[in-house]
Amino acid sequence: MSSPRPFLLLQKLIAALAFLVLVAGCTTAAPPESVLAVPAQPQKYAAIVVDASTGKTLFEVNSTAQRYPASLTKMMTLYMLFEALESGRVSKETQIPVSDHAASQPPTKLRFRRGETIDVDSAIRAMVVKSANDVAVAVGEYLGGGSEDQFAAMMTAKARQLGMTSTNFRNACGLPDDGQVTSARDMAVLGIALEHRFPQHFHYFSESDFMFRGRLVRGHNDMLGRVHGVDGIKTGYIRASGYNIVTSYNADGRHLIVVVMGAQSARQRNDHVEALIQRSLGPTVANAKPQLMYAGQQPAAAALPGLPPPDAALPGLPPSGAPASPLPGQPASDLPSPDLASPSSPLLVTQ
Repeated sequence: MSSPRPFLLLQKLIAALAFLVLVAGCTTAAPPESVLAVPAQPQKYAAIVVDASTGKTLFEVNSTAQRYPASLTKMMTLYMLFEALESGRVSKETQIPVSDHAASQPPTKLRFRRGETIDVDSAIRAMVVKSANDVAVAVGEYLGGGSEDQFAAMMTAKARQLGMTSTNFRNACGLPDDGQVTSARDMAVLGIALEHRFPQHFHYFSESDFMFRGRLVRGHNDMLGRVHGVDGIKTGYIRASGYNIVTSYNADGRHLIVVVMGAQSARQRNDHVEALIQRSLGPTVANAKPQLMYAGQQPAAAALPGLPPPDAALPGLPPSGAPASPLPGQPASDLPSPDLASPSSPLLVTQ
C-alpha cells in the first residue's frame, strides 16, 4: 500500500499558497470608495468637521468658499454680547430698548413694538432659541452706540481678530445682504471661539425653548435631542444660502464642530450632519475620501459604445441637475426669514 504522506504534503502546500494569495489580496487591494450623499447643489454646498480638542480638520468640502451666513450671523452678535457681559458693560438684567428699526425687522421675531425693552438674559435666549431678528438688531444697536451699521463694522473687526479671514458682516441678524459673506471654515472658527472663550455661557446653545412674558417660546434646532452629544449651536436660512448649521458634538471623550451650508431642507441638512458625525467618530482609512453625490445627481453609469455618458448634456441644454440657485455675490433673495420656522410654529405676540 502506498503511503499517504505525499498527498498530505501536497494539501498543506496548496493551503499555504491559498493563504498567501488571500493575505496579499487584503494588503494590496484599495479600500472601496464610499459614497456620501450631499443634500445641496455644488455651488451652494460647503462643509467642515473639526476636532475641537486638537484643531484637526477631519472632513472638508469648499470650506473656504464664500457663502451667505444667514442666521449664523447671530453667533457673532452673541459673541459680542458675551464680551459685554464679561467686561461689565451690561448685566443679565440690563434692559435693551427696541427701536423702530429693530421692531420693523421681518420674522422670525418676537414682535416687539417701538419703545419696549428686553433684558439681556432673555435677549440671549431669543437669539439662540427663536433666532429673533428684532432682538438681534436691538442688541446690535445697543452695543453699536445706536447704529447697527457701526455694530456690523465691530463684528467684522472681531472676526478678523479671531482669524475669520473670509467674513464680512453688514447687519446683526443675517437677513439678506449681498455684502454679508462668510465661509464654513470661518463659522467653525467662531463656533470653537464661543465655546472656548465663554464656557460659562455655552449652556444657552443647548436650550430648545424658554419662557418670556408668561409664554413658552419654542425653537426649531431639531439636532438638539436627536443625536446624543449634540449641544448646539445655531441654524440659519435664507433662500440664497440654503439651510445652514453649526453644530457642537461633545460626548464620550470626543468634541467636534460640524458646519454644513447650502442644504435644500432642514431635515436633509440634519441627516447630513448626523452622517458626518458618525463618519468622524468611526474608524478612518488613510487617504480614503468619500465620493460626493450632490442633489440631483445620479450614481455614475457606464455609457454604451458610441453613446455619450448618461448624464451628458444635449447640445444647447444645461447638464441634467444643473443648479438654478444664485451664487454668492448675486442678488440675495428677499425671503424674509433667516430661520424660517414651520408655518404651524407659534410666534410670540407681545401685548
